[in-house]
Amino acid sequence: MADALKISPSILSADFSKLGDEVRAIDAAGCDYVHIDVMDGHFVSNLTFGPPVIKNIRPVTEKGFDVHLMINPAQPHLSDYAEAGADIITVHVEADADLDRSLQMIRGLGKKAGVSLNPSTPETAIEHVIDKVDLILVMTVNPGFSGQSFIASQVEKIRRIKAMIGDRSIEIEVDGGINADNVKTVTEAGANVVVAGNAVFSGDDYAAAIGALRDAAG
Repeated sequence: MADALKISPSILSADFSKLGDEVRAIDAAGCDYVHIDVMDGHFVSNLTFGPPVIKNIRPVTEKGFDVHLMINPAQPHLSDYAEAGADIITVHVEADADLDRSLQMIRGLGKKAGVSLNPSTPETAIEHVIDKVDLILVMTVNPGFSGQSFIASQVEKIRRIKAMIGDRSIEIEVDGGINADNVKTVTEAGANVVVAGNAVFSGDDYAAAIGALRDAAG
């Protein structure tokens, strides 16, 4: 892989009763980003974090907040998430009637702009905005719940996206069922950021879990 691997633990798998402590713990354990899955009960059936939660945990770490918006519509809420402390704001191509405008808005708020694709969405859906994104998030599960199994067919999509990017400075992030058994497969395909939920939070030693992912990626 061209870039050093970045680990973005998903706090969807953390203990919500002590969320601030969990964020501190993954920071101390060596994470690169903090992945925050925002779900609206509409675009996906689950409900999770809103801007107030993000604002409240923002002071506990200086690590980048990698905010994945699984909401529809996203545009009316972009400024709220930016003000709450997001560093990267990722919107779904499937949920946004005007993706180009959303990405412009995110960058206009001074944040990095990401676009996410569900497993059934081809990479051609983002060709028209490739020069307006800082990160492309490939879902390797269907969005909405943690703990799902990795969809291996998405590895070829990662390779095609890597080729599409060329020499542009765009990160490729992978989210869904990532663990030490498959992380090397996605990094070899071109991903340089992996979201890890259960792979980090299912045990007591977060540093060891993050280290195991890095070791497995090679």
